[in-house]
Amino acid sequence: MILGLIEHAEGALSERTLEMLTLARTLSKDLDTALEAVLIGEAGDDVAGALAAYGVSRAHVVQHEALSEYAPDAWAQSILQLAEAESPAAVFAPSSERGYEVLARVAAEMDLPMVSNCTEIQAGDPCKVTRTRWGGSLLEEANYTAEVKFFTAAPFMVTPEEAPIAGELELNTVTPTLDDKDLRVRVTGLVPAEEGASITDASVVVSGGRGVGGPEGFGVLEELAELLDGVVGCSRVATDSGWRSHAVQVGQTGARISPDLYIACGISGATQHWVGCMGSQKILTINTDPEAAMVTKADYAIIGDLHEVLPALSEAIRKIK
Repeated sequence: MILGLIEHAEGALSERTLEMLTLARTLSKDLDTALEAVLIGEAGDDVAGALAAYGVSRAHVVQHEALSEYAPDAWAQSILQLAEAESPAAVFAPSSERGYEVLARVAAEMDLPMVSNCTEIQAGDPCKVTRTRWGGSLLEEANYTAEVKFFTAAPFMVTPEEAPIAGELELNTVTPTLDDKDLRVRVTGLVPAEEGASITDASVVVSGGRGVGGPEGFGVLEELAELLDGVVGCSRVATDSGWRSHAVQVGQTGARISPDLYIACGISGATQHWVGCMGSQKILTINTDPEAAMVTKADYAIIGDLHEVLPALSEAIRKIK
């Protein structure tokens, strides 16, 4: 049997969860074994139906009064106890901050290696794995041997595909044994996100970097983003300088996005930033340096001062509208 940790919000599975289930289902077919899910906390009928549509035959619903909010050690303990009881061949988690954090803890507790960012897994002894390295800039082929294998799928590299199970999804309620040390780190409150599309969901993202010049320089980016029904993002330097929130940072230490159009303004295009935006369908960059890495990698480039180019673009779009 193969286990997959599920992330969901208001009845909808996360995109990273769908990618993970698709990759895990391929391995389960190769091993001729069942694909099962781990749901921590309350889960509605919508989640159960979505899991069945992606080939999950049984869902282990982990419930405990201490699990009303996220606690990484408690989640890890819950999965560890479930793994000890069910003896899975592999455990998968979404390629999210929560997925990495929890699965790494489980693997460490079992003193076993974990392989992250996988694009392809071939069953065997040893198991052959293809995964992204160096922020997605190269692919590595490796052999993986472990009593229980731990995987995450590379974000944006696996296309989610449905494969419904023949029967109804079976539900198994589980109550883990937890103690105080498992709750030392936990979520104690949530701050609602600002209204509007998030940077990971928007079809158009207009990002600014060092070349914007300061927080006041983002005005022209906000104007263009509004005209294109998009959102404003930024590079790490803009976050480190306090110009924009980390919540809208694009890059290896920020968000990995895949909009229809990404407009990079005054961003040099270091590998760490490229990792976050390379999943975009089309990339337009605006930069004064024709040799900048972002210029050489983008689909389209405008060589010029963004403070002159963006107002001209916005004006042209207004005329068209």
